[in-house]
Order: sequence, then structure tokens, then C-alpha cells
Amino acid sequence: MKGKLIIFSAPSGSGKTTVVRHLLNKFPDLLAFSVSAATRERREHEVDGKDYYFIPKKEFRERISLNEFAEWEEVYAGNYYGTFKAEIERLWEQGKHVLFDVDVKGGLKLKETYRDRALAVFVKVSSEEEIIRRLSGRGTETEKSLETRLGKVRYELSFENKFDRVLVNDNLEMALKEAEQMVLDYISAD
Repeated sequence: MKGKLIIFSAPSGSGKTTVVRHLLNKFPDLLAFSVSAATRERREHEVDGKDYYFIPKKEFRERISLNEFAEWEEVYAGNYYGTFKAEIERLWEQGKHVLFDVDVKGGLKLKETYRDRALAVFVKVSSEEEIIRRLSGRGTETEKSLETRLGKVRYELSFENKFDRVLVNDNLEMALKEAEQMVLDYISAD
């Protein structure tokens, strides 16, 4: 089997992480999650090596210079995120297709690098009000960080047309079924 990449990207609050978690539970024999590297502080509920590989900024920059990333981005000022090439290879060696939950620019870089071996899916909701409600409901945002995220959401929405597919997540049950079908269609295609 030739491994493929299935990339889910979205502005904050669109539900991409919920979709990705569902797909991993639904297709555990087919899919494996690509754990990204991050320089931001680990949140209380997060596990190093499961949610992210949390590494210091200095080490991240060193790994950039060693060309160890398939993609990387300074997502918010001073916070770097990226995907190790070795992580993709490790999962392919296990016979899995690699599932990604990455920011919009990272998703496009992966698609550009892996081309026909990658399906890039843009997840969105149909209104800014819904994104605000979802981000506020997390309880992790200050008023200032919410404004920063909303500015980024507006910017990231402008990249929607660069993705292979768009998944509108206004109704979670319908979005999950559509995501399942997208994945099955893609991995069964030659």
C-alpha cells in the first residue's frame, strides 16, 4: 500500500479537531494521526507526544535548519508549529494513511509537497458568529486572544479555494458522515 495524507485545515473554532478525532475512532486500522511539533506552552489537558511534541523554540529552529520538517509555520507571534518528515514516514511504515489537523498554511504546504498523495480538506462554519460562540465556549480565550484569533480566522477563510474539498461543519452529524465518505473515496482511489 502506498500511504496517503489526508489533511484537515480550518480557522479556529471550525471543528477540524472534532472531525479528525472522529475519523481516527471510526477507521483505526486505516488512519493514524500525525502529531505536530509546537513551541507553545502545553495546556493542562495535553500530553506530550500525543497532542503535540512540545519543544523549545531554539530546538525547533535548529530542526528547521536541518530540514527535518515537511512543513512548519510561525502560526502566532513566537509560536512555531510543524510536521516532522520522520513522523509521516513512521506512520506509513505502519501501513497507515496519515491524518492531519493543521493550520491553513501548513495544510497547503503539505499539499504542495506531497501533491497527488495528499487530500487537502478545508473545514469551515457558515458564520463568524458561530466561530465566536465556539471559541468563547472553550474557556481558553481572553478577550485579547479571541480578537487575535478572529483576525486570523478572517485571513484564513481567504484560502478556502486553494483546497481540494470544503467541509461545512454547521451540523456536526452531517459533517462527520461527509468526512467519512471523503476519506473512504480518497484512500480507495488509485
